[in-house]
Amino acid sequence: MEGFLLQASVYLLTMVIAVPIALRLGLGSVLGYLLAGIVIGPVLGIAGTQVDELQHFAEFGVVMMLFLIGLDVEPIALWNMRHRLLGLGGLQVLMTSVLILGSLLLMNIDWRASMAIGVILSLSSTAIVLQTLSEKSLMQTAGGRNVFAVLLMQDIAVIPILAFLPFLALPGARALARSETGGENVALSLIDRLPPWGVTLVTIGAVVAVITAGRYLVRPLYRFVSASRLREVQTTLALLIVAGIASMMLMVGLSPALGTFLAGMVLANSEFRHELESDIAPFKALLLGLFFVTVGAGIDFNLLFSEPLRLILLTLLLMATKGVVLYTLGRIFRLRARNQWLFTLALAQGGEFGFVLISFALTQRILPYSIAQTMMLVIALSMLLTPLFFILYDQIVKRLKDDTEKRIEDQIDEQQPVIIAGVGRFGQVVNRLVTMSGFKTTVLDSDHRTIEVLRNFGFKGYVGDPTRPDLLRAAGLDSAKILVVCLDDYRGATKLVSYARRLRPDLHIIARARDREHVYELYQAGANDIVREMFDSALRAGRYVLENSGLSEYEAAALHRTFYQMDRAAVRDLAEVWKPGVPIDQNADYLKLTRELNKGLEAALTAQFAHNRAAPGKVGMTEETAPDPLSTGAGPVD
Repeated sequence: MEGFLLQASVYLLTMVIAVPIALRLGLGSVLGYLLAGIVIGPVLGIAGTQVDELQHFAEFGVVMMLFLIGLDVEPIALWNMRHRLLGLGGLQVLMTSVLILGSLLLMNIDWRASMAIGVILSLSSTAIVLQTLSEKSLMQTAGGRNVFAVLLMQDIAVIPILAFLPFLALPGARALARSETGGENVALSLIDRLPPWGVTLVTIGAVVAVITAGRYLVRPLYRFVSASRLREVQTTLALLIVAGIASMMLMVGLSPALGTFLAGMVLANSEFRHELESDIAPFKALLLGLFFVTVGAGIDFNLLFSEPLRLILLTLLLMATKGVVLYTLGRIFRLRARNQWLFTLALAQGGEFGFVLISFALTQRILPYSIAQTMMLVIALSMLLTPLFFILYDQIVKRLKDDTEKRIEDQIDEQQPVIIAGVGRFGQVVNRLVTMSGFKTTVLDSDHRTIEVLRNFGFKGYVGDPTRPDLLRAAGLDSAKILVVCLDDYRGATKLVSYARRLRPDLHIIARARDREHVYELYQAGANDIVREMFDSALRAGRYVLENSGLSEYEAAALHRTFYQMDRAAVRDLAEVWKPGVPIDQNADYLKLTRELNKGLEAALTAQFAHNRAAPGKVGMTEETAPDPLSTGAGPVD
């Protein structure tokens, strides 16, 4: 027990220290975990002797990750992905396997081993790639969706690969492997004795059982457990679902990750989907981090230092081969520049399932021990290099022009007095209010899909980057009365306001701000009216809290307006002492003024509350009819 706690403390301490440092250096959490494993393993030798067993345990984090992904993918979405799954994913596995097979045959390696190596190395790392895509908010890009489709196809391909590998074994090898293991895995030994049609039936039966259990067993069971209102029991059930399905998949020789992915899809439309996500996510994150640490700790540096050039060359050759295949497929499927580079660089490594398949191939006497050790090290090194490839992708993207600039932009055929730059969720509301009130607008947005949706609802818009001076002039900036900046990109919004103010000192500019600091930037850039995107909705929610806490509608409305007016005035004052580039918690003048304004706001609310209590007969008043408790006048900041 003492040794276990000490080893657990070493791993946890390493994760706590290494990952924040890696994130501060811009390396990403995955590379931080891998480097932490190298430090406590090969470098310091304090990782313990149970790294392999710990890695198998930590692989459960990959299984949990696939379950959570399944919760976000409905069956209809999977069906819509079928072309990418079979096209991109299937061709990637096939082409990579064939290229590696051909290369190994030229090196006079046995065809059975060459074929096994080809299919094993065709797989990529689901854990590293999806974790990094999520951290960098790239999952919803076209490149990210295609990467996910290939990874999902690879996870599905693990099933036929496991079924196919035994046929590459020499006669009598499987019997010898079973005799050496002493028949420890009874379920697998029973499946081995089944005829091919029997194995197929068991496989189909397991998949059907997962889908049926998810629909008709898990849902009522979760409702029953939820009635207890004990969070720990709900968490236990969530872990039981994942562990039970993974165990069943392993018993029939299938990929546990695929089984839990299917279960997640079945439960994607259930009413307790979010509870499952919140219960499992912490365990998934911890086990995934532990998995990456064990990968780093398990790298055989003795083997690496014995033949460093050869092993590094093999690793780079593997990644180059996969990169060529991926880049070619990206061109065939017409991925745009940045998405094509993301697709190419994200998947050019070996995967964690490769460790499982190599171990399986060893027990089946398909691969010699020396080749298996070399493959494991090559896969580990390629996984170690993957975060660096994402850093390379970031540098490439900085040098690429935005994809929207390559698109033929719309010709603006009319100019209106109101220009709305950006028509996402925020800009759509502004545009609907203005146009339905009888005023004309010119709407600009760089996302052609957004403009197409806008047109489908009967509104006119133009595709183009609103921050480009030539497009703004074409939209009528020289003669417009009002410019409304609703861009999601806060830096682009500030840039646009600054440019428009320099060009048109008389133009009335209304800008959307992300937060207070963005308000100050827009204020200095020259915006007339600045609207914090969450401010009004948060105030309305606060007003509902007051109404349901015992205040009348009039009282809550009056306090709402007092806070609104006072906060607007406070932000205007704070904008004068805000210093660009200086954190607000390190700006002495800002902190001093904030404390003074907060005291004034508290006093004003207290006075307003007392005034409300002393003013009977106004209970029925609403926010619209309540008197303005302040006379500060309209200002540039909301």
